[in-house]
Amino acid sequence: HNLPKILIMKISIMSTRLAAAMMMWRSSTAFTGVVRKNSFAIRSNTVRRMAAMPHDEDKMPYYTLGVNLARQMGGQTNFKTLVDDDELEIVLDGFCASMRGTELVSGDEALQKYGPALNKIIQERSEGINDRIKKEGEDYISNFMECNEEAIRTDSGLVYYCMTEGTGKQPAVSDSVEVHYHGTLVDGTVFDSSVERGQTISFPLGQVIAGWQEGVALMKEGGKATLICPSDLAYGEAGSGTTIPPGATLKFEVELFEVK
Repeated sequence: HNLPKILIMKISIMSTRLAAAMMMWRSSTAFTGVVRKNSFAIRSNTVRRMAAMPHDEDKMPYYTLGVNLARQMGGQTNFKTLVDDDELEIVLDGFCASMRGTELVSGDEALQKYGPALNKIIQERSEGINDRIKKEGEDYISNFMECNEEAIRTDSGLVYYCMTEGTGKQPAVSDSVEVHYHGTLVDGTVFDSSVERGQTISFPLGQVIAGWQEGVALMKEGGKATLICPSDLAYGEAGSGTTIPPGATLKFEVELFEVK
């Protein structure tokens, strides 16, 4: 198995150079999970079901290649917010022309002449997007605190809300733990969930994001809690892969099964 992206410490920061702007952040730390009956209630705003296929079965592998290329260029998250629909059509025009070898201008010439302008556009728009995403996170936290009087906000900015008080052992950062978790963005989009996979996960608590190190250490075995991690306790300015944008505040519902 591969360790789900949300449980890995951030490992890279996006460069404003053209090549780096088109790359997907990746991570590949191994782990061994423990199968356990799913007992954690999911309260998700997003339910994804397989839709009708856009092409015949024998053509779907090529469609899938296109989907994969789009994801590698950030198609699921921040890239689609960097350009409007008209600009996206121009991007696709250049992409298709280059793939087919029918471009009307040399790719090297275009990069040399227009690359700096593109870098500037990406940097300026990315900064604006990051600020907006951070503001949305702060607004979400403020609303959550108003609606949940028992929630606490620690000195670090982490929001901790106990859903079920545990009665067992309380972990230290040096311990390993077995948990179920359900992670969403503030708009309800599910980015990672052991609950949906139907499989708990075990990991050293000291090797995960700061919000988890602090929040899970406040729990006891048998307990359930909501953790809301501002971006500086999660993936910061880098985001993670194609699922978590830079500056994102993350919400987790966590059930602690065992401290090891």
